[in-house]
Amino acid sequence: MALDRLRLQRLFGTSPPPFRLTGRRAVLRAPERQDWRAWSELRGASRAFLTPWEPSWGDDALSRGVFRRRLARYALEWHSDQGYTFLLFRLEDNALLGGISLTNIRRGVAETCSIGYWIGHRHARQGYMTDGLRLALKFAFERLRLHRVEAACLPHNAPSRGLLLKSGFREEGYAREYLCIDGKWQDHVLFGMLVSDWRPG
Repeated sequence: MALDRLRLQRLFGTSPPPFRLTGRRAVLRAPERQDWRAWSELRGASRAFLTPWEPSWGDDALSRGVFRRRLARYALEWHSDQGYTFLLFRLEDNALLGGISLTNIRRGVAETCSIGYWIGHRHARQGYMTDGLRLALKFAFERLRLHRVEAACLPHNAPSRGLLLKSGFREEGYAREYLCIDGKWQDHVLFGMLVSDWRPG
């Protein structure tokens, strides 16, 4: 399996293909090797802010090697239509703000995916992620032709719940011990958006 992945990486390259989406205040684009330092610095400065909402970080979570392995995995996902990961930048000065991923894409009778996102502490609650989600949903529904996008967040993550509702998601249920976050299996609130719910703006 590892050898097969290595062959695919050599075939497709070790980074996702160049791609960008421009919104009112922010830009989504595929991550590139030269983004490592900005990515590492932003996530490092935001560690205490991010870790309660994410899977546990390894000791080398911010290293260049880990970032390059992420890029290789993203490239495979892009080329196999399994997932699409973007970094989010401020339009006015190209400062890195965070990231958005469309993952676990299921085709056939499902035509759906999961969406996840993170933002640096100093950029939170300023409307940038609202713009980023708008771009990602446009990509999901118009470019990927998906029928449904799903999201989940911890019940006590009020900002994330508010962002999803503001973006047009509907709260659909509650899943016990849904994901292992910050080293613990934790309950999540489930959200969904259908293409018929989506309002491009």
